[in-house]
Amino acid sequence: MPTERGTTSNTDRIMDLWVNSWIAALVVGTITWGLIIWCLVAYRRRRGTVGFPRQTSFNLPLEVFYLTIPIFMVLVFFYFTDRDQQAIDDRSQPADVVVDVRGKQWAWDFNYKSGNVIQEDLHEAGVQAHLTGNTIDKEQLPTLYLPVNKSVDLELNSRDVIHSFWVPAFLQKRDMIPGKTNYIRFTPTKEGTYDGKCAELCGEYHSEMLFRVKVVSESEFQAHMDQLKAGGNTGLLGVEYDRNPNLNETK
Repeated sequence: MPTERGTTSNTDRIMDLWVNSWIAALVVGTITWGLIIWCLVAYRRRRGTVGFPRQTSFNLPLEVFYLTIPIFMVLVFFYFTDRDQQAIDDRSQPADVVVDVRGKQWAWDFNYKSGNVIQEDLHEAGVQAHLTGNTIDKEQLPTLYLPVNKSVDLELNSRDVIHSFWVPAFLQKRDMIPGKTNYIRFTPTKEGTYDGKCAELCGEYHSEMLFRVKVVSESEFQAHMDQLKAGGNTGLLGVEYDRNPNLNETK
């Protein structure tokens, strides 16, 4: 796993689902491989045997077993997957922080919406990274600030083509589709700086569509909001900056 437990409110649940699914798959695989090997040994053709073995048209108990066990397994997998997915995507309660994240070729804009923690609408426009083979200055990458232990709603939008918001340490990834808003809800529970990137091939400089997430204390978060306000970054960079190459009007 590219992270550790307790990074966000969802990482433990995702890790448990992933690891337990692999354990279940390995148990089923071991039993299946064992039965295959046993059949190969027990029913191999003996030396001196001629002709075909006695043919059986059907075996009702075996066929019922082959039908019921896989159905039971699928239902169990479905139950745990659906349970965790519903919990991860639960947005029934308003979040403390709402950020409109807009992917663009090939950078990111972050719109901090006013609410419980943020006093007024603020924005931060990102600039594309340039990979030249040398070490890049990560301080220059678009950076999303989030307060620790505050619930966060990320509204994922695209300004042009399909992108994908991915922070490996958070174990969550979701596509950003032009004209459609997707959401990621979580609570960051561990301060730190986490690398992120676009995970959907989105054009020539897809590999340079990098960003970072800084999970900081609430005081540091408010200080950054004050810095944005002092820098004149009030308001939101909304749909007026979107561009869809497939819908451009020719004049």
